[in-house]
Amino acid sequence: MAGIELKGISKSFEKNEVIKSLNLMIENGEFITIVGPSGCGKSTLLRIIAGLESQSNGDVIIDGREVNNIKASNRDLAMVFQSYALYPHLTVLQNLMVPLKLRRMSTLERFPIINWFFPNRRSKIDKLKESVLQASETLQIEHLLGRKPGQLSGGQQQRVAVGRAMVREPVAFLMDEPLSNLDAALRVHMRAEISELHRKLKTTFVYVTHDQAEALTMSDRMAVMMDGEILQLDTPSEIYNKPASLRVAEFIGSPKINVLPAESNEKGDIDCMGISMSLSIKDNKNEKILVGIRPEHTNLLQDNKKNCFLGEVNHKENLGSDIYLHVTLKDSQQKMIIRSNPDISFNTKIGEIIRIGFDNNKVMIFNESGQNLNKKS
Repeated sequence: MAGIELKGISKSFEKNEVIKSLNLMIENGEFITIVGPSGCGKSTLLRIIAGLESQSNGDVIIDGREVNNIKASNRDLAMVFQSYALYPHLTVLQNLMVPLKLRRMSTLERFPIINWFFPNRRSKIDKLKESVLQASETLQIEHLLGRKPGQLSGGQQQRVAVGRAMVREPVAFLMDEPLSNLDAALRVHMRAEISELHRKLKTTFVYVTHDQAEALTMSDRMAVMMDGEILQLDTPSEIYNKPASLRVAEFIGSPKINVLPAESNEKGDIDCMGISMSLSIKDNKNEKILVGIRPEHTNLLQDNKKNCFLGEVNHKENLGSDIYLHVTLKDSQQKMIIRSNPDISFNTKIGEIIRIGFDNNKVMIFNESGQNLNKKS
């Protein structure tokens, strides 16, 4: 396994700059996820690490060695793509053998008929099969070795694709949206499997996805990437609870964070749409600001508390364990999404006026340019 360092990486396609002087240090054995919306440059960045794409400027350093001029096949990396790219005419065993034969056997040893004249060929094949069986046991696909890809489910094909990368014993795994073709339930299952595999192998994983749930549940650290730049690099917990900017806060979290207009007075006390909040800021006094409240930090009130938002229910989503209420706040066109316990909100009707409370300790404060002010408070 090896660490990966990116220094001043930029990439342009003609006049379109898709990656902007990006720096990133990936620790040895770390599971890091690069997450961002479609078109932000994350897959291009992964291809640059792999050597499948050349950067316009900057250096790629793997295990302390600069690899700018080293082709992909010699970087000792294994890549798992969105499409599993399995050979449809080969069995699972044969698919898993392909990368080993290419790396450990000469061209003549792989050539039909001629290969029988090499006395050590059989012992090499036996060793390759042994490596394949070990990987198969780890991934629990031994019973699939005789099948062809067309006879496998999506999850089974995904495990075979990971196994084909795994038998190479690379210094790092690069994964480009490997779960995007699976249904929702299977994605949840495979997230756990890939995380467990990382713990077993203790190898560096670089994982690219647009799915924030994958980034939050699988990573040691995650890099939030937008418009060719990394906006924040930290642990999932830190990014979720202390986003550096409003852009990060709005991207991470589902449903999306509620953002409400507010203002601070000369003392730094905050008023949000007529509601006095039990918090204040040291800087940015007498200014217009923005308040962020995640849906899970709101609640449906059943008493007549004065210090709460009033809103009309426009839409109701019953997810079983939670009910999400889409609300328009009274005397404004401001929208909010409220998460509520079904026991409390099951009988809430469309058009009903409800009282909305919130957790003051979880409120995020941003200036008009989107910078998080909580850290200054």
